[in-house]
Amino acid sequence: MPLAIVFFGILFLFLLITLFKFNGFISFILVAIGIGIAQGMHLNDIVDSIENGIGNTLGFLVMILGFGVMLGKLVAESGAAQQITNGLIKIFGVNYTKVAVMLTGFIVGITMFYSVGFVILVPLVFTVAKTTGLSLIGVGLPMLASLSVTHGFLPPHPAPSALSVMFEADIGKTLIYGVLLSIPAILISGPLLTHFLPKVEAKPLKEFMTTRVFKQDELPSLFNSLSTALLPVLLIGFSTLISLLIQEESILSKCINFIGNPVIALLLTLLLGTYSLGISRGKTMNQIMKTYADAVSGITMVLLVISGAGALKQILIDSGVSDYIGGILEISSMSPLLIGWIIATLIRFSVGSATVAGLTTAGIVLPLVQNTNVSPELMVLSIGSGSLMLSHVNDSGFWLFKEYFNLTVKETLSTWTIMETSIGISGLIGVLILNQLI
Repeated sequence: MPLAIVFFGILFLFLLITLFKFNGFISFILVAIGIGIAQGMHLNDIVDSIENGIGNTLGFLVMILGFGVMLGKLVAESGAAQQITNGLIKIFGVNYTKVAVMLTGFIVGITMFYSVGFVILVPLVFTVAKTTGLSLIGVGLPMLASLSVTHGFLPPHPAPSALSVMFEADIGKTLIYGVLLSIPAILISGPLLTHFLPKVEAKPLKEFMTTRVFKQDELPSLFNSLSTALLPVLLIGFSTLISLLIQEESILSKCINFIGNPVIALLLTLLLGTYSLGISRGKTMNQIMKTYADAVSGITMVLLVISGAGALKQILIDSGVSDYIGGILEISSMSPLLIGWIIATLIRFSVGSATVAGLTTAGIVLPLVQNTNVSPELMVLSIGSGSLMLSHVNDSGFWLFKEYFNLTVKETLSTWTIMETSIGISGLIGVLILNQLI
């Protein structure tokens, strides 16, 4: 019976989002209430579970996502993103333009939400392609592959961060493993894949090429741009690696772990960026704070959707559904990592949103993480890989790519969808290999 309740609950979630166009947050709360009632929970207990689920999920993520989106907005509006693109192309040369834009997408994408990174970087891709005479698709896909990978694999992006909290995964290890998996996934799904895709000629509309292009004297230095964009990763990664080499209870260890905490790492980077990309570039504090306020206003609904997923997760736990599903899944001889990937893929194909796919899967497979010896960090990455699979007409990213590059639906399916699916498969293979090594 609990399995049927969850099946119809998830089906109802699909219908609310795709057919009735309900907001994701409202959909999650309605489904959580429905599953709680169907499982025989007292009404007051349902409300308590929803409150606890929202509070436990958002307590840590509000700071992570808030600081992250502020930093991403600062990198974009200061011209640092453009400088990184220009600088890497100069370093690698025109012959390796694809590699340069791929690295740009990865570096900028670490702290920038996918849709924001897309809107900021795609016009730069148009300019680069026009200057070099290279194919727009050939230049654009490597950069978008990088953005997708950071969106699906790496904190502080919404789904990887939320999954890390739900599974009690070490965010530092998740970040390091995610970077290791990102390299082959991006290379395979970006520069390599473009050689085998059908030849598609993109003709972007002029209105999509109007994003501001900074003059050279308006740009921060390449070192300033790169160091600010990469500092959170360096602090978190350094702290995680060093903590393995020194005594856990030492004062030095505690200080390093404090600095490497994702919240503190992002806060320190934001303070540095406020000066290096803001005040030192002639911006007033009021202008910088307005940039931060605008950035945060854009993630309100993302936070609500994540909190809704947290509420559903808590209902599944408190009603006993998670334990029931966990008992069934544990009987299977299939790898828990593969189970998570398959469920995330199915939900992604049905709903479209990678974030919703990842968060919904988390509530279903949580018992596998709690009751087996599977690595929670690798489960985060496995689900992240599945959540990127099979993007099609119900995914907003699909339409962003189609409209900006002015392609037909068939052309978008033969380029964008294949690229996203390649990332999902590459990520899974990487997770399974890494699982044998750690």
